[in-house]
Amino acid sequence: RAPMTGVLLLAGFVILLSTAAGLALVLRGPGRSERLMAVQLLATGGIALLLLLAAVTGEAALLDVALVLALLGAFAAAAFVLAARLLEGK
Repeated sequence: RAPMTGVLLLAGFVILLSTAAGLALVLRGPGRSERLMAVQLLATGGIALLLLLAAVTGEAALLDVALVLALLGAFAAAAFVLAARLLEGK
């Protein structure tokens, strides 16, 4: 079990680095659509990290948190599209 735990933690670290790069894009992205894609990357990276942590620690509550984060990410994307359509209509 110990070697697999190391591999999962390494994968989690790589995901954390890519999520940090996405956060930089959110803060200084050139446009709204690029920022939305970066927010989706943050949500996906967070979900992947939570799932890896759940596999390493065996904590079932992390799976629930990952599911909630997935739902929030989907709602955020839908809200962005709705807001963009409303702004175009003005």
